[in-house]
Amino acid sequence: MKSLHRQTKVIATVGPASESEDVLKALILEGVDVFRFNMAHADHEWVREISSRIRSVGVDLNREPAIMMDIKGPEIRTGFLSKPISLAEGQLIELSHRFNSVSVDENELVQVQVSYEKLQEHLEIGGKVLLDNGLIPLEAVEKTSGSVICKALQDATLGSRRHVNLPGAETDLPSITQKDRADSLVGIECKHDYFALSFTRDADAIDLLKNFLHENNSDAQVIAKIEDQQGVGNLDEIIQASDALMVARGDLGIECAFEELPIIQRHAVGACQSRGKPVIIATHLLESMIESPVPTRAEISDVANAVNEGADCLMLSGETTTGKQPVECVSLLNRISARIESEIQPGLTEELELFRAKAKMLRSAAMLAMRMKNAAVLVFTRSGDLAAKLGALRPNGAPLFAFTDIDGLHRRLRLIWGIEPFLMPFSGDPEITIQNAIRKLEDEGWVHPGDQLVTVTNVLAGGRVVESIQLREVE
Repeated sequence: MKSLHRQTKVIATVGPASESEDVLKALILEGVDVFRFNMAHADHEWVREISSRIRSVGVDLNREPAIMMDIKGPEIRTGFLSKPISLAEGQLIELSHRFNSVSVDENELVQVQVSYEKLQEHLEIGGKVLLDNGLIPLEAVEKTSGSVICKALQDATLGSRRHVNLPGAETDLPSITQKDRADSLVGIECKHDYFALSFTRDADAIDLLKNFLHENNSDAQVIAKIEDQQGVGNLDEIIQASDALMVARGDLGIECAFEELPIIQRHAVGACQSRGKPVIIATHLLESMIESPVPTRAEISDVANAVNEGADCLMLSGETTTGKQPVECVSLLNRISARIESEIQPGLTEELELFRAKAKMLRSAAMLAMRMKNAAVLVFTRSGDLAAKLGALRPNGAPLFAFTDIDGLHRRLRLIWGIEPFLMPFSGDPEITIQNAIRKLEDEGWVHPGDQLVTVTNVLAGGRVVESIQLREVE
């Protein structure tokens, strides 16, 4: 039986370092499962061009990756600045949407424009404001009708249009902006498989995006990005409403205490597994390799920990957008994931709740495949649910083959731990469908004579259709 790169999946963000046909081909051959477009930095024509290129290369290689559009979501930024301003510890800074830019008045008060007009309504005296991804901490000391006066907590340099974070504060920023809608329409046009919603705060935000996609005839799935304390507080309802979860540790590490981040990550992975939803660990996995040819030892341990916890996917950002060795980063994730997976004792997760009889049979099928040599699980799905539940069981070491006749679903299944998906027409006769699937696996080199396939399928018995677990030997 063909050995797998790894069962943990890999997402690579597309950028200048990875947009060429040659690099895309190399990344797919290294096993990239999903390509991500970060709409904070991408324009529409580029998205159309590179989406088409990814699709073309995937078809040529007979391994079609999924495409995710990561929409920007609500954000607060400071105003334009022609040159950086130096801030001294204790210096007063006035934040207001009424200012036209960033300036210093005659009293040395730094006046900073912010893009949120209700800042003073949601920020309390003593509350923290973090500028430039947390590099510039401020504390609110006074509020007026249209501004907040803060003091700098350390020396810093403020640049133009920097991010503003309000840890612990609940804002009423729109969940989906006009830019998000415009970007999403391009993703729908390009038939993107996933849309990731930044700063997901509750289930209503997920429903809003799902309705927008449905109204525009898209069957793409929605990934909720957890990036602030409100999202963490509503984690259960967000997982329930979304199709997958991303633990976006960049902004999350700014919004929450550092020591809470590993706990949030572990809890999110476990909560997703218990509901059969894929979970992605993102940001700073191999950040040093943007410049360095090798990762830090801490980064290796971080990746290993995510694999050991049972994450479905590992996501690279700057490492593959502007980094010097995007293909090598994916290769390294392969090595770390495969090595850690080989150390995990075979066993099925007990957290996953299975309700339907056919889904419950998956547990027995997975256990049987794990206890046999050269065995894999074979499932057939039109909704993706059986494949998602099978992956969530985490049958470590047993290849998981999922066949569907729904175009697009075969790509969306790539997000799920361990699943190797295939697109194939189904016959009205289940036996013919099974035989065609085995033949396809043989033709593409996945299985060989003597290998065993455990499948959950329906059969005719006494004129009735019944569910069964079957063991098929490849001839």
